[in-house]
Amino acid sequence: MLSWAPWWCVLCLGPHPTAKKRKSFLVFSGKSYEDDVSKMMSTREELLHILNDLERALQQERELFGEYLLSESSKEVHQHVTPTLTDSPVSPLSSTSMAYKKKELKAHVVKEEVDLFGNRVVYKKEGTTVQMLHPFPDEPWVGATSLDELNQMICTCTKCPLSHTRTNFVFGVGNPKAEVVVVGEAPGADEDLQGEPFVGRAGQLLNKILEAINFKREEVYICNILKCRPPNNRDPLPEEVDACEPHLWKQLELIKPKMILCLGRIAGQTLLRTTEPLGSLRGKMHDYRGIPLMVTYHPAALLRNPNWKRPTWEDVQKFRKLYDDLKSKQG
Repeated sequence: MLSWAPWWCVLCLGPHPTAKKRKSFLVFSGKSYEDDVSKMMSTREELLHILNDLERALQQERELFGEYLLSESSKEVHQHVTPTLTDSPVSPLSSTSMAYKKKELKAHVVKEEVDLFGNRVVYKKEGTTVQMLHPFPDEPWVGATSLDELNQMICTCTKCPLSHTRTNFVFGVGNPKAEVVVVGEAPGADEDLQGEPFVGRAGQLLNKILEAINFKREEVYICNILKCRPPNNRDPLPEEVDACEPHLWKQLELIKPKMILCLGRIAGQTLLRTTEPLGSLRGKMHDYRGIPLMVTYHPAALLRNPNWKRPTWEDVQKFRKLYDDLKSKQG
């Protein structure tokens, strides 16, 4: 009769996501050296599977968010300059140049860190986090020199399943040299039918909001992150944003606005890469690819809840004041 070992060793492991019948834990009893070695080898294989899955997940995150465009030299951390609006002739959104002033970095940046996925995050004195520029995809439309040309090059896009359900591709509308760009999350039913953003009841309310702070619809540029309507107006999926957001980058590069007014929680969270609630995003100046951005309620939300009109009015008044201040500083 075999004698019992004086110890038990229990190793708890979560079930592997791809394995249907793997054990959730292993017990080493010490009854037999061969049995223990076999179980240890099995445990080692289990750990290797988990590590391989983790490595694949990290790689997918890197592929999802892309590599960052850095300044001319990547050897020293202080040369990775924060995208900011300057009086430099080089656009902060240019896909061909990252010539930002080094002195601005020293004036505003107090700390740089590298996150879990190897991405640099720059912290400014006022406590805001500034996004580093993601690169444009290697596609022909990146070379477009006007909004009309860009629209012609991407209006037949089929990079996501929304292309199969859309009625119209909703590119954007307004002044191609606008100083203010209004960005929503995606077209709705009316927009899908007419091919123009914010044309339904929400669009009419947006026009009134803009007029209340002395902007006309034709003076600004209005667009969405997605150019095709999600079925039943559901929230955009991550893969849809990944496919379509670079088109917004190019629109902004061509327009070169002074400020962005972002409408709604979904649009704000998507552009700023955050899960913070709308209440935390409102009332602050954010940075989106070097452009000052403010977030407020979506006009459709105001139609559902009129109580939000007061805070929206406060938001857009602040937006107008910041716009006037910025414009006066830039001459």
